[in-house]
Amino acid sequence: MAKKEVTKSFVLRIDAEMMDAVEAWAADEFRSTNGQLQWIIAEALKKSGRLKKTKKTKAKPETEDGGKEESV
Repeated sequence: MAKKEVTKSFVLRIDAEMMDAVEAWAADEFRSTNGQLQWIIAEALKKSGRLKKTKKTKAKPETEDGGKEESV
């Protein structure tokens, strides 16, 4: 059986200038504001070593010599 993901909600207090910047960044990346905040937090946690990097994207297949295949 697949592991069920649990999402928790919480209130975040943030000043208007910072929120405007997050909303603009989210729009630039075609994300919702909530999705952008989740991405920012996840990236900070990964960078600090507090969250393991997940394998959401498929890695390129390796060639016989151990290198990655190049797309043409």
